[in-house]
Amino acid sequence: MKDIVGNKVVLIGAGDVGVAYAYALVNQGTVDHLAIIDIDEKKLAGNVMDLNHGVVWASSRTRVTKGTYADCEDAAMVVICAGAAQKPGETRLQLVDKNMKIMKSIVDEVMANNFDGIMLVASNPVDVLSYAAWKYSGLPWQRVIGSGTVLDSARFRYMLGELYECSPTSIHAYIVGEHGDSELPVLSSATIAGVSMRMKLAKEPGLEERLEKIFEETRDAAYHIIDAKGSTSYGIGMGLARITRAVLQNQDVALPVSALLQGEYGQEDIYIGTPAIVNRKGINRVVELELNEHEMHRFTKSADALREVQNNFF
Repeated sequence: MKDIVGNKVVLIGAGDVGVAYAYALVNQGTVDHLAIIDIDEKKLAGNVMDLNHGVVWASSRTRVTKGTYADCEDAAMVVICAGAAQKPGETRLQLVDKNMKIMKSIVDEVMANNFDGIMLVASNPVDVLSYAAWKYSGLPWQRVIGSGTVLDSARFRYMLGELYECSPTSIHAYIVGEHGDSELPVLSSATIAGVSMRMKLAKEPGLEERLEKIFEETRDAAYHIIDAKGSTSYGIGMGLARITRAVLQNQDVALPVSALLQGEYGQEDIYIGTPAIVNRKGINRVVELELNEHEMHRFTKSADALREVQNNFF
């Protein structure tokens, strides 16, 4: 890995997700230079101009430009948001045929321009496409990160915060597995303001059913949002900005991303949502949560669902 100076990010794909991510980066003053690539050059030019006009009010200056793949050579990160959007009623896994071809063409272009940084993938189905980006790029697995269940976990923490009238930042609870229909909550290690969820489950009758309903609302939230406004964007945009900040600021923070498993949870050679320690070098290590028997069964089923799709391509 080259010793890249500066915090330049190349964003590929300026649809709803990409623009929400770009806005979050500019608003938070996370990067020095944001170069954006998109096939709709007219709309891209408008977005670049609009974002630059907001830099005046940001905490620090971000240079926003219309990018090309040549920008990848000195980029600290390439963030891929391009791909066909999920339609109402369509699962993320059903997107795979369309987006696998798009991913290969993008990664080939990125690597042809001597990219040697961290690759962050948000295109769906994110777990399978993160695996594809790793294979196509030839980068070490630690430097290819999927957005994983960072959004699902945020949704879950928000809803638990509403239930317990507590800030989501005081709630530690992960959604793991596929970013999709087979994901699962890890309640066995969750805490609310430091209090173990296991203790709450033992003391509060009917709580398990209430939590399962909250999880179902978390899992299905994207379908409702897509039906209402056509896409999910702000939540994932903020989640991608959080991962970016963890990388560029070398934070060594645990985030629920899509990472390559190498024996963790009894799984190998698959990208899937799990907590991992993220820093300037990408993924420092995967954190293997201690799952109970029920959770492990659900996690295994989730991995099997992803592997069945993955095996069609690799």
